[in-house]
Amino acid sequence: MKLLVIHNKYRVLGGEDVAVENEIKFLKKHFDLRTIYFSNQEKNMIALISSLFFNKNLKNMKKIKSEILCFKPDYVYIHNTWFMVPLSLFKFLRSKKIGTILKLHNFRYDCTRTYIAKKHILSNETCNACGMKMEKYRYFNKYFENSYLKSFFIIKYGKKLYKILKYENIKLFVLTGFHKNHLIQLGHDKNKIYIYQNFTEIRKKTNNAKKGNYIVYAGRVSAEKGIKELIYSFKLSNLRDFKLKIIGVGPDLKKLKHKYSSENIEFYGMLSNSETLEIISNSKAVVTATKLFEGQPTLLCEASSMAIPSIFPKTGGIGEFFPENYELSFEQFNYNDLVQKLNLLIDTNYILDIGQKNKEYISQYLNEHRLLQNIKSALNE
Repeated sequence: MKLLVIHNKYRVLGGEDVAVENEIKFLKKHFDLRTIYFSNQEKNMIALISSLFFNKNLKNMKKIKSEILCFKPDYVYIHNTWFMVPLSLFKFLRSKKIGTILKLHNFRYDCTRTYIAKKHILSNETCNACGMKMEKYRYFNKYFENSYLKSFFIIKYGKKLYKILKYENIKLFVLTGFHKNHLIQLGHDKNKIYIYQNFTEIRKKTNNAKKGNYIVYAGRVSAEKGIKELIYSFKLSNLRDFKLKIIGVGPDLKKLKHKYSSENIEFYGMLSNSETLEIISNSKAVVTATKLFEGQPTLLCEASSMAIPSIFPKTGGIGEFFPENYELSFEQFNYNDLVQKLNLLIDTNYILDIGQKNKEYISQYLNEHRLLQNIKSALNE
């Protein structure tokens, strides 16, 4: 079977980009596969404006059409579209009767399907998908806090994409049962939604003798990821001899680095994926205090593959990637609970046992044969 994979890379390398690369390596073993990459680092301003303002990109559409007509894929498998993948692609694929898959790695579509703030955030004070807070006199769904214009055009894009998700005859791949149920509650046809996780390579066990006395956060450094709360909790914990290593960039990096950099709290900024994995492999644990729904947490799955335990909030579908009744997950927004979970890291034998159980679980849950059977089943329906 022939698959053409299309993905638009983010400006800053993130978990989704890493997940796509890992999955492509996996799929190449089992399918005749070609890839097309775009990037939001595009320097052609006309192309950027056309993609964002008008949802069109003639250059990129021409490239896709040429590849499709030459390769003749059975399925076009699309990951991130925002913004350089033209949405007219879906109409073209329908006209050519080519099978289409769109994988939803996050809930961004849910935040950009309306211009009205109250329809975005509903009854909650904060959106669990993007972190936007509801303000008393907020009417317009200002997705970008610093720009009404950018917010208007991203919602214009999002509304069109959402109609495609809901009404086009395409297969939707999601990462968790939680996400599938969320879409069904929004009125999507359950028969076109498939749970298909990201492939994670199971790595060799780390030499415990090399482990450092530190824990790691790796990802976007921003308010909705709970970095400030994580730092507070770490400072309140009993981990006096531990370090907290924060890897990644984002809007809060400069402010947090200036305020909290110390002997025990280190900010690394942007590192390559291999550099990040090396640091994780020698850590005592990885941790996240995200305030959002999450898809498949790349950081945590990579850690489990190396028998490194994870501390995370009970939110979205994260728990689906860990053993039942997992002991190091905490009640989301309960930072006293987070402090208690951090304190458990002092017991070396305990965390080694947790890490090994995580490795065994993820090895089965993301088993290569199981994932292959899942995608073949979905493609053949």
